[in-house]
Amino acid sequence: MNKFRTVSVLAAAAIVVTACTDAPKSTASAPSPSGTANMYAQRISWRDCGNGFQCGTLQVPFDYSHPTGRFITLPVIRLPAEGGQRKGSLVLNPGGPGGSGVEFARSSARQFGADLRRNFDIVGFDPRGVGQSRPTVRCLTGKQLDKFFQTDTSPDDPAEVNALVDISKMWADECNNHIPTLLPYVGTANAAHDMDILRAALGDQGLTYYGASYGTYLGAYYAEEFPKHVRALVLDGAIDPKLSADDINIEQAKGFDTATKAFAADCVKTKDCPLGTGSTKSALARLSQLFAQADKKPLHNGLNDGRIVDESLVELGVAAALYNKQTWPVLKFALKSAIDNNDGTTLLRLGDLLVERNKDGTYSNQSEANMAVNCVDKPYERDINAWKNQADRAKKAAPLFGQFVVWGTLPCGYWPVQDGTKPKAFTAEGAKPILVVGTTRDPATPYKWAQGLASQLKSGVLLSLDGDGHTAYLQGNPCITTAVDRYLVTGTPPRKGTMCH
Repeated sequence: MNKFRTVSVLAAAAIVVTACTDAPKSTASAPSPSGTANMYAQRISWRDCGNGFQCGTLQVPFDYSHPTGRFITLPVIRLPAEGGQRKGSLVLNPGGPGGSGVEFARSSARQFGADLRRNFDIVGFDPRGVGQSRPTVRCLTGKQLDKFFQTDTSPDDPAEVNALVDISKMWADECNNHIPTLLPYVGTANAAHDMDILRAALGDQGLTYYGASYGTYLGAYYAEEFPKHVRALVLDGAIDPKLSADDINIEQAKGFDTATKAFAADCVKTKDCPLGTGSTKSALARLSQLFAQADKKPLHNGLNDGRIVDESLVELGVAAALYNKQTWPVLKFALKSAIDNNDGTTLLRLGDLLVERNKDGTYSNQSEANMAVNCVDKPYERDINAWKNQADRAKKAAPLFGQFVVWGTLPCGYWPVQDGTKPKAFTAEGAKPILVVGTTRDPATPYKWAQGLASQLKSGVLLSLDGDGHTAYLQGNPCITTAVDRYLVTGTPPRKGTMCH
């Protein structure tokens, strides 16, 4: 989940453009469920869609301030409960924003514990604007996305800054041209209300939910709006909702630097480490040197698809491999190819997996939906000097990934619509216990965010994993699996402060 750069967890930067005028506020930043009785009365008509799954659709208001007008259609999928002990539905969100819950359910539903699957239908859905929802966020061609991802995010002169501005303005303009009426309504405020309509359509009095990465923000937003409708929420790889976009960008960059240090420390213990067998510090210096070399002279692209494997795509490939510790051996191979043979092909493939680029040069709409949701969800600065200052601060705090993370959200500086609501803490007063899960060296959602969210929620309980990678559940740790499964089935959380190793 949560992805990186355009797929960074909450868009996260104060994006600034001197030529922009102030963007209008989203007209749908605080929707109300009033007037939605017909939507709440829906029941999903299920049909077989292969491999034991059933599929259907759900309709939700396009604009909650006019709920009887246009509507959005959301695809829904479920793996029915096994064994006749059904208690309800476990609704999933894989993060992003922009991740398809339908595809996540198809690929992951049977990884959930046997006791869970006996008691709950496993349900995935594509949030508004995402995946197969209709209408959906589609703005750019594959070639335009290729150009964005390889644009230099470590600008050394005004010309490189201008290149970032041009490509980012293009993104915002294309979305404004293609889907101007949809853009104000794709934010998390609306998605949270959609999820309550989904809960009702599934026939559940309370929501049982697993959300990863951005899915924790969606789940926490839901709990804030509908605390009495919470049955059990697992928020894994948590985001701290009270942080500004600036803070999120810098803290996430620090998270990726921390994860890189963990990888380097592990790598130098092996004889075949491409970063050397000395100290962690020297290994990080070698990686930084690789980035700088790719900035001056791109690596070889064995895919022969015309893309230039420059510093930005090298960084994207490294970042992609940090999401799961099981990918570290692949990262070692990729770095060895890059350092010894000037070959960036494996790094390129790693980055493609992260941003869901297909072999034919097309993309899923994950990146486009991610940017659209992020740009609406939080206010962004529009002063170029403020933004440059933020990039400088990020570089000092996170030398490897600081600028990469910050500059990657520049399209939000041109976005035609934003929600001007300032970030705030979520308390979910009156909700049943909510389980927040954090991993100590999570690259994309730093551990301190899980601590922050758990402390804000009145009924928040923190469960921690001393480990590496993004999110903790479904990674095979028995301590985490047992605690999460027991909570989802019974509603009883583990002891506060539990640390798994």
